[in-house]
Amino acid sequence: MIVANDLCKQFERTVLEQENGKKKKKKSKKEKFYAVNHVSFQVEQGEILGILGPNGAGKTTLLRMLGSLMLPTSGSVEIEDQEGNRITDAVLLKRSIGYLSGNTKLYHRLSTREMLYMLGEIYEIDREEIVRRVEEIGKVLDMESFLDNRIEKLSTGQTQRASIARCLIHEPDIYIFDEPTLGLDILSADAIVNFMKAQKERGKTVLYSTHYLEEAQFLCDRIIMIYKGRIVREGSPAQIMEECKAGNLRDAFHRVMEEVEAV
Repeated sequence: MIVANDLCKQFERTVLEQENGKKKKKKSKKEKFYAVNHVSFQVEQGEILGILGPNGAGKTTLLRMLGSLMLPTSGSVEIEDQEGNRITDAVLLKRSIGYLSGNTKLYHRLSTREMLYMLGEIYEIDREEIVRRVEEIGKVLDMESFLDNRIEKLSTGQTQRASIARCLIHEPDIYIFDEPTLGLDILSADAIVNFMKAQKERGKTVLYSTHYLEEAQFLCDRIIMIYKGRIVREGSPAQIMEECKAGNLRDAFHRVMEEVEAV
């Protein structure tokens, strides 16, 4: 389980200003802003939570804080294991999370199998168990045909599945996926969506950010919509569609964004 308690993340940016006068000049100044602004929610064991919002809404920053990759300016993140015990040890915390983002880098000169073997050793998993897990992952993600191909030779969809495999080798309790199906073909995207559904059935916690609204409607138990760092709507896909009087989640999303932009 993950609990976000009043999370905030503040950054600084440069803003150009126009000076008045005969000769118009521009000067710059620094200003602070909140990418995530007082966000609180809870994700239960065996739940898939979708995080939706336009570009720049703060989704990736939020996920990075939840995944312990970025410290919040204020607020806190609490993570519990499947027995309900809060995890405070930094090493155990990393072992509990499988994090996937668009910036994930792989070892291009290795095959997927070699990379997974290496990561298994880093996580101090027994060799026999590593072999078993790699074979299982290959079947789950339909990777058996290219497990031994060098990563630099893989297609976009195959590379994305290799990235997800990297998140699975240590069998974490929590998956944090930031746009995992972006730019993938239908078969590759379906393999990833089916994998996430299977993980939910195993009692895993899944946080899932996407721009594909049909995918979120099909997959997610609950959704939070973010705009300018704040949660502007929360509920199951059916609840949000009913509240917005929309026939699908895409239409509901547009109506929510129109409402908040008009304020």
